[in-house]
Amino acid sequence: MQNPTFTDLISHPQLLKALEAQDFEQPTAVQALTIPEILQQKNLMVSAKTGSGKTAAFLLPAMQKILTSTPVNKLSTRTLILAPTRELARQITKTAQLFCRFTSLQVGMVTGGDELKYQKALLRKNPEVLVATPGRLLELVKLGATDFSGLDILILDEADRMLELGLGEDVLAIAETCYAQRQTLLFSATLEQRGLKHLISQVMQGQPAEEIAVREKSNQIQQEIILADDVKHKERLLVALLAKSDFTKAVIFANTKVKAAQLDGLLRYNKHTVSALHGDMTQDQRKRSLDIFRQDRTRLLVATDVAARGLDIDGVDLVINFDMAHSGDDYIHRIGRTGRADNSGRAVSFIAAPDWNLMSSIERYLKVSFVRISLPGLVAAYEGPKKIKTSGKAASTKKRKPAGAKSSVDSKTKVREKVREKDKKNVGKRRAPVVAQHPQTAPELADGFAPLKKKRISKPDLGDEE
Repeated sequence: MQNPTFTDLISHPQLLKALEAQDFEQPTAVQALTIPEILQQKNLMVSAKTGSGKTAAFLLPAMQKILTSTPVNKLSTRTLILAPTRELARQITKTAQLFCRFTSLQVGMVTGGDELKYQKALLRKNPEVLVATPGRLLELVKLGATDFSGLDILILDEADRMLELGLGEDVLAIAETCYAQRQTLLFSATLEQRGLKHLISQVMQGQPAEEIAVREKSNQIQQEIILADDVKHKERLLVALLAKSDFTKAVIFANTKVKAAQLDGLLRYNKHTVSALHGDMTQDQRKRSLDIFRQDRTRLLVATDVAARGLDIDGVDLVINFDMAHSGDDYIHRIGRTGRADNSGRAVSFIAAPDWNLMSSIERYLKVSFVRISLPGLVAAYEGPKKIKTSGKAASTKKRKPAGAKSSVDSKTKVREKVREKDKKNVGKRRAPVVAQHPQTAPELADGFAPLKKKRISKPDLGDEE
């Protein structure tokens, strides 16, 4: 089918009404490919780039199935969507609520950070669509608060990220409680991550699954690096870059919660409006921070990698990596906050000496070359490694010994001499034997010891006898 419309893919009038209300006109590539397959009850493994429209690709057919089919169990959840982070779960929930606004479907969300008693009350209302993070949902499963005995569809969104966060065992434990005849959908940025195939086979329970890889042109993102001497230099670069750049909104990534909090304070000190997002914030603080950023009440979002996945925020046209990402996949998801929906974007990474090898690995992984730029008055003394390997990484500066050269001491064959405490005791404190001091005058002391002498007792002078 050439250039299908949503009316070609979705038949339920209330869903089409919701799409029209949100100005959804043309399906994306992943939506056009996957929606018909999902409606045919197929198990799918889908890989597509960030920002490609995966959320609508699984929500729309799942909702149509609920609206047009008879439930196996009226008291059971019909569609379960697992997401790796609270922020992504909240975004999926918001989109689902928009799609079902003209229907009777109820959408529930279960994530960490909220009280269990309220979430148990939510589940007693039997929402047809449930969005959850694996850790908190497993807690509720163990408490007997869930019912997936009639589940129609199990959906794993950002499955590779769940594996990275060590949530694989939780996902499998939840899947075991779901209806055996369910349909399973897995969406991920890549299907090549180590261990992902094993997770897929376990969740699919040996059922056949069709793999769909959506190959689209890369996001139009200008990728640049700026060399830095140290952390303080990076901070000056950040302030200067924001002052000199023309942008609507920017996301600044740090690798640790502590650094994200420090940058938040630094930017506020320099009169910027800032939102923060990291693991030390409460659920309410994280929600409020994202809301005010979405509402354009702040222009900057300082975050750790909790913001790297799934967040779709309009107007982000600049991403700054204060700390370089630890992997190529993390880097892709970070810069994917900009350049979404065929818009252009810009990503700038600060590179000090400890970041060089990470940067070169990411260049090689993505098969790109980052453009090196500088800011006037803030050019780094660091110009990169003096010697570079063919891989692009810094060569070791340690001097190597010539081939065949032997060490003066063979560490493997060297025998350590055992020193006893009694041998060390009072060394240098003993008096020399008397014979050594008076060998001629005291021949009787040849053995070094003087004979015992009787103690002389002095008598008092009693005077002359008469």
